Amino acid sequence: MTREEKSQVIEELTAQLADNTNIYLADISGLNASRTSDLRRACFKANIQLAVVKNTLLAKAMEASDKDFGDLPSTLKGNTSIMYSETGNGPAKVIETFRKKSLMPLLKGAYIAEAIYIGDDQLDALVNIKSKEEVIGEIIGLLQSPAKNVISALKSSGGKLAGILKTLSEKEG
Repeated sequence: MTREEKSQVIEELTAQLADNTNIYLADISGLNASRTSDLRRACFKANIQLAVVKNTLLAKAMEASDKDFGDLPSTLKGNTSIMYSETGNGPAKVIETFRKKSLMPLLKGAYIAEAIYIGDDQLDALVNIKSKEEVIGEIIGLLQSPAKNVISALKSSGGKLAGILKTLSEKEG
């Protein structure tokens, strides 16, 4: 690879790092060709972009990025694949699903909305991260709950009140 090609790859990686808030680094070297294809298919279905990257080029892209990746560059040893996703827990769920059949892929680390996770032992924490849509849905549900209670109370007491008025009017009549 020429120097120009390397600098172009670094520029592309830097742009991708800037455009994504959910970035996972994994080691998929233990997967055979068939399992790698299965992983790529699963990533595609989950709207996750997966690419194998050279550690030195990714390290330079991280260095050139405006984001603070903390200790994440220290995980750039051996085989590294990068996963970009719109949802914070999407890649973790794909990795967890794959783990049911084999010990791979291994999670090296993740950058989720400015939080940094290092090590394969962080997978469970990452799987349980709620997406922005899930959090908004829960908040809306919590906000609607008191309003629903008030409305149902008004409906039920309104029915009782109408029944009492009807009974009183029948007695008078």
